[in-house]
Amino acid sequence: MNKPILCAGRLYCDLVFADAPRLPTLGTEVFAPNLSLCAGGGAFITGATLAAMGHSVWQFSMLPAAPFDALVLADMREHRVVATACKPAATGIDPQITVAVGLQSDRAFLTRADGPALPDPSAIRFSDFAHLHIGELKTLQEMPVLLHMAKSAGLTVSLDCSWQDEYDKSAADLIAAVDVFLPNEHEVAALAAVGVPETCAPLTVIKCGMDGARARARADDTWTRSVAAPVRVVDATGAGDAFNAGFLSCWLDQGSLEQCLTKGNACGAAAVQALGGAGGLKQPVSA
Repeated sequence: MNKPILCAGRLYCDLVFADAPRLPTLGTEVFAPNLSLCAGGGAFITGATLAAMGHSVWQFSMLPAAPFDALVLADMREHRVVATACKPAATGIDPQITVAVGLQSDRAFLTRADGPALPDPSAIRFSDFAHLHIGELKTLQEMPVLLHMAKSAGLTVSLDCSWQDEYDKSAADLIAAVDVFLPNEHEVAALAAVGVPETCAPLTVIKCGMDGARARARADDTWTRSVAAPVRVVDATGAGDAFNAGFLSCWLDQGSLEQCLTKGNACGAAAVQALGGAGGLKQPVSA
C-alpha cells in the first residue's frame, strides 16, 4: 500500500498517572508512582502504532491549545506521524487535556474537549490517501461529511467508537456506512441498549481487554475469536487504539480475520507494557 493512512479525531495532551493503588474518591488523595505527559487521543495512538509498523500516517486534527501544542507536535514527530493537516486551536479555546488514572488492569479518564475536533475537511485531498481511520464515533457524528468525502474518493474507512455517556440510535446509519467498526465490549453493549445492532457494520471487531477480541462480518453467522496472551500491565491507556492499528494493518494487507485479530492483540499487549498509549511501539516493527 503506497498511499498514506489518514487518522482523524480529537487530539489531546495526556497526563497519565500509572500504577495508582486505587481511583481517587471525594475527600481523599491518591499518590501514583509513575507519570507521563504525551500526545493522546484514539486517532493519534492508532496512527502512531501504524507508523511504528512502517505505514505512512497523517494526522487530521485540531491541535491542543498552547502550551500543550508544542509538546504534542514534538511527540508526533518522534512517532513519525505527519502533522501537516493539523491546525492550531482558535483563540479562547481551552487546552484539550486528558487525565488518565491507570490501575493494574484498567484505567479511568477525565477529559476536557473544547472546540471542533477537526479542521475544515475541504482542505484535505482525500484521493492522496488509501484509508481513513476515525478515532471516535462522536467526531463522525459532528462531521458526517467526512465519511462521504472519503468514500467518494475511494478510501476504505474504519471507525472506533470511544465512550459516550449517551448514545443515540441514529448512530446506526453512520456505523453501517463504514467498512470496519471497532468498539469495545462496554461500548457495544451501550449501543445495543439504545437499539443499535451489534453487527450493523460490514465488519465489527469487539475488543475485550485481557480476554482478547472477536470479529464478525455482517453476513456471517459466527464470531471469529482470538485470545490475548497474558502480559504485565504497566498502563492500559490506548491499548484498544493500538489494537486497532494491528488489526487494520493486517486487514489492509487482506489478511484473514484470525491473522488480523492476532496482530491486533499483539499491538494491544505491547501498548500496555509501557507508559502512554503509543509508548510500547516507538521502534519500527514488522507490518
